[in-house]
Amino acid sequence: MKPENLVRLLAGTIVLVSVALTQFVHPNWFWLTVFAGANLIQSVFTGFCPPVWLLGKLGWINAEGLIVGPGARR
Repeated sequence: MKPENLVRLLAGTIVLVSVALTQFVHPNWFWLTVFAGANLIQSVFTGFCPPVWLLGKLGWINAEGLIVGPGARR
């Protein structure tokens, strides 16, 4: 899987979860959606994406730029 696909999957999941939390738990959970959206916008302009950076630090991105997961052979 490419890191861009994982970022879109993660962002979409965060948005859906925060909408459910806003509806069923407390209205202030909408700030999680705001954070996810702001992070997506800033990553377009700066090229810095925290999830991709974290995966790189954890060693989950191989030399070809693909996500390999923990324990995979490099």
